[in-house]
Amino acid sequence: MSDLLLLAIVFTGLTLIGAPLFAAVGLTTFLALFLIDIPYTLMAQTGYTSLTPFPLLTIPLFVLAGRLMETGGMGARLIGVATSLVGAYRGSLGLVTVFACMLFAALSGSGPATTAAIGSITIPAMEKDGYKTPFAAAIAAAAGALGSLIPPSNLMIIYGLVSETSIPRLFLAGFLPGFLITALLMITVYIIARRRGYGGSGVPFSWGPARKAAWDGKWAIGAPVLILGGIYSGAFTPTEAASVAVFYALFIGLVIHRELNARKIIEALRFTALMTGLLILLTPTLAFGQLSAFYDVPAAVESAITNITTNPVIVLILIGIFYIIIGTFMESLAQIILFTAVFLPLVTSLGIDPVMFGVFTVITCEIGFLTPPLGGNLNVAARISNITIEAVSVAVLPFIIAYCIGLLALIFFPDFVTWLPDLVYGPAR
Repeated sequence: MSDLLLLAIVFTGLTLIGAPLFAAVGLTTFLALFLIDIPYTLMAQTGYTSLTPFPLLTIPLFVLAGRLMETGGMGARLIGVATSLVGAYRGSLGLVTVFACMLFAALSGSGPATTAAIGSITIPAMEKDGYKTPFAAAIAAAAGALGSLIPPSNLMIIYGLVSETSIPRLFLAGFLPGFLITALLMITVYIIARRRGYGGSGVPFSWGPARKAAWDGKWAIGAPVLILGGIYSGAFTPTEAASVAVFYALFIGLVIHRELNARKIIEALRFTALMTGLLILLTPTLAFGQLSAFYDVPAAVESAITNITTNPVIVLILIGIFYIIIGTFMESLAQIILFTAVFLPLVTSLGIDPVMFGVFTVITCEIGFLTPPLGGNLNVAARISNITIEAVSVAVLPFIIAYCIGLLALIFFPDFVTWLPDLVYGPAR
């Protein structure tokens, strides 16, 4: 127990002084290896095995595909589709931003990437329409987090690898919760816009403009149909689907829309390298997770929580509070790797489906995207709108409440998460 206390103090201290997370986890892991006299080669072995799983290729490929689709004109066309559907309502540009982020989430797999793709277009438009800049940035940040929930989701891929849960089942499980949270975010935008007097376009909905926008955006709409349809029909695996998405984005951007060029492709590759650089966390966090099993941390956590309660709802609420607090300063990837091994045995012993726990984990990570000081989406939105992260942090609070309401709904009604994958693949065994 004294060793665990020392490790906790070292990790917390390194985090508080601003050490990069991979360094904090890595140094703590080296200290743990020293204390229990395990060869340091464990880190090298873990580094090799952590980067060999073939499905890991899915993450950079989906990020690259999403960036190519954005710079190739698909993002703007998705905004056109969203505008034709909700542009006449109160707070229309805010509603368009949420709806467009939901659509683009099916292309990118990343929360910050979705915020950057849609927010860079809609935040300036909202400012011109009279929206206060922090509110406009908050909408883009909150809606962009849908990129990590609606499939294909990079965080679900990581959770699936760590927990050995079916990735296609996780993808299917993300749809209904994604639509629920989209609706909650749109309701939040509408209520605030109505109170502040942000108007709509004044043009009533009609099928003509909607059909025209859908025709103009048919290639963008076809992307998730091709990607997800191929996965669920069995035509290709998620990794193969990501490769198909990259070639699809290149073909549409170069041949159909003709908005891609060499400079944009190079920029997309650079963006992908920056976004997927977080995979450096895999080695130290997986090694740290293995050491937590050596110290019997999962059993200790299970014993501590079950001594308080064995009610699955209360247990999930407690874990959710912990995840949200941790998410304020820890990267989502590290959070999933470190704590899935700790909490998954507990929740499965209480009868909670691993797929349900995966969606639950991803939503708590989305809230982490919206909470400072880390707040990945907040930083992206703040940079786009040229304001401080503090200003966006205050404006995003109503949307965090919307996410928490959605999370509670899933905790109380877990079948809402597992219904679709159970319908398609049958109940999990």
